[in-house]
Amino acid sequence: MKWLTSLSSRQRLWLALASLVAVAIVIVGALRQAATVQVQPVAATVDMSMKQIAPQLGITGKSLARELGLPLDTPKDEPLEALGVTEEQLEHVVHHLLGHRESTLKYYVFVALVLFGLVFLVRLGRRDGSPTSDRKSWYPRWPYIGALIIAVAVCGFALGKSPNPMEGAVKVFKSFVGLYPSVTDKLLALAFFALLAVVGNKLICGWACPFGALQELIFSLPVLGRLKKRKIPFAVSNTIRSALFVVMLLLLFGIVGNQRGLVIYHFVNPFNLFNLDIETASVGITICMALALSLGAYRPFCQFICPFGLLSWLLERVSLFRVRIDRERCTQCGACIRACPLQAADGRVAGKRFAADCFSCARCLRACPEDAISYGIVGRGTDVHGNRPETM
Repeated sequence: MKWLTSLSSRQRLWLALASLVAVAIVIVGALRQAATVQVQPVAATVDMSMKQIAPQLGITGKSLARELGLPLDTPKDEPLEALGVTEEQLEHVVHHLLGHRESTLKYYVFVALVLFGLVFLVRLGRRDGSPTSDRKSWYPRWPYIGALIIAVAVCGFALGKSPNPMEGAVKVFKSFVGLYPSVTDKLLALAFFALLAVVGNKLICGWACPFGALQELIFSLPVLGRLKKRKIPFAVSNTIRSALFVVMLLLLFGIVGNQRGLVIYHFVNPFNLFNLDIETASVGITICMALALSLGAYRPFCQFICPFGLLSWLLERVSLFRVRIDRERCTQCGACIRACPLQAADGRVAGKRFAADCFSCARCLRACPEDAISYGIVGRGTDVHGNRPETM
């Protein structure tokens, strides 16, 4: 708690206001969710058609056909029994699709976590007037760890898998091939996550995404220290992530395989963990591998697979708040590069336009011995500590 007692009176006011606003946001979300009309139970039997069942699940007949393993052009007005679907198959599919129903409260919790992360990085992490010699006390880990635990516990296990940033990116393209009744709804969901990524550099991924948070927590364990210093080349991880995204589009739109509607991310979706719904062996393997590799590699699922991770990496170019470097102070000593778990600091110090992902984890902010790094808004002449940084 030394960090709390060392804050200036103005910073304590910032902390109090940010906490009150975050709590108010969550309360509003809880009230709105409580006021929502309860979803009616789904009545589905194989005597019914896809046309009758799909609206109850909030999807289209094409989406239900895909979930049942049928071609998308299968007649939607015939009884499922006549199409060879068993009651057991239908029950499994309905259970799975109900797990995709979104908790509206979760959107509010995402906003609250991003708000807290932003205020911490911009105003609270470093005590006002603190000299560089005290930098080891800057940006303590426990507020960040606390936010990650809330993300896993609340945005993950308590509120379920949906919504989440990965699904936000995928469902838009699924709606384009007719797997959801409204393209607009899915575009708005994606816009929500994209906006949070733009407000603060990838803050939704770094501070609020439940599976990203779980990987971060495991990586933070004090084990395999030497292995963690070996960083995966960004060119390799981003090429794989980009290639998977392209393959997804080719398969989803039937350009390859001549069967529209196939979504490869369904077979590697780790967010199923939060519904305890490990529906396929590939999902279970993905979860186990991602969490095991997190002991020595930083956020492997985010680096190699997540489609929203790819999108938010592109959006880093237009983020309003991000890491900034004061070129007049920077001596390129490499301290921030060593502290960064990826090659993000390396790329930013080198002035690369498309550096590796930065998850706003704050590790670099306490590492610089020259006080050349800060976290602030784009275009501001000086930061809150009087530095004149260049945004990268």
